[in-house]
Amino acid sequence: MDHLAVKFRERANDIDEEGKFPFANMKELKESGYTSLTLPKEYGGSGISLYELLRLQEKVAEGDGSTALSIGWHMGIIKNLSEKRIWKEEIFHEVCEQVRQGALINSAASEAQTGSPTRGGKPQTTARKDGDVWIINGRKIFTTLSPMLDYFIVSASIEEQDEVGNFLIPRSTQGVSIEETWDSVAMSGTGSHDLVLENVRVEAENLVEKIVPGKKGANGWLLHIPACYLGIAGAAQKYAVQFAKEYSPNSIQGSISEIPSVRQKIGEMELELMKARHFLYSVAKQWDASNEEERTQMAAVLSAVKLAVTNGSIKVVDLAMRVVGARSLSRQNPLQRYYRDVRAGLHNPPMDDMTIEILAKNAISR
Repeated sequence: MDHLAVKFRERANDIDEEGKFPFANMKELKESGYTSLTLPKEYGGSGISLYELLRLQEKVAEGDGSTALSIGWHMGIIKNLSEKRIWKEEIFHEVCEQVRQGALINSAASEAQTGSPTRGGKPQTTARKDGDVWIINGRKIFTTLSPMLDYFIVSASIEEQDEVGNFLIPRSTQGVSIEETWDSVAMSGTGSHDLVLENVRVEAENLVEKIVPGKKGANGWLLHIPACYLGIAGAAQKYAVQFAKEYSPNSIQGSISEIPSVRQKIGEMELELMKARHFLYSVAKQWDASNEEERTQMAAVLSAVKLAVTNGSIKVVDLAMRVVGARSLSRQNPLQRYYRDVRAGLHNPPMDDMTIEILAKNAISR
């Protein structure tokens, strides 16, 4: 993975400046076999642990945050489906076979009218039964990885029923289109465009599960999100430390790495990264070692990890920019990209305010 991360870093500035999707990065991830690592072993994958997945995702993010966050959704969803087996086995088997051959999958849940799906808004996208098929209409925003997705997991309100379902929709289905709307200043390469569904017809079995909006339970796979921002922070630290070791203005003897105030910031970065890594990876190992019942009790700590690691990563990038100074604001300097990208984590689920409320409720109930 190290050699791929180096390639991704070399392309990251162009991807960011042009706001283009990292097709070459995704192609290389597919060719390396990376995108099938979370498939179960019986279906041709490696069945890697959550701990192993997060270590790899952190490394990808050191190269390019947009690439890591994008592929993280695919990797995590396959892992979640592999662990919980909530779909009919024949459907899951078929998807696994396609993924083994290079197919990519992500969910499409966010809508402009409902905001974050984690807050419980009912989808405006609708599904109507017509004989043996479902007819689906709607628009989804923030559909990350959309330029290369082969499958969309679309949440929709079922007409004439007070229920919401997830529907598996292949990209090749008539009525499926992508409207290129993604113009974010952060994570600009994720291709998080709008998914448009116009009278999309899928078979009855493509209703893969019924869901309750806002009630996700404990999902260890979502730790791919903080792992991504931790990788960005690690890249920022490495850049700042190397800069401090090499930069030697004529006003001092030696490099600025010998100045106490600079060393203070470097030490603070190291501390933040140590705390973040220990929290993230200890909880990942706990998830891997737990049974299904024990995992249901981990929702609060999983949310806490995301909050702590993401905010700690933001602090690391800020400190790195203070070490480098005004040069960090140059468009050619990677730190200004890390600064923008790492802040996107504040808007990935779960949100900080929801996490704090959960922790407060748990503390009060005890």
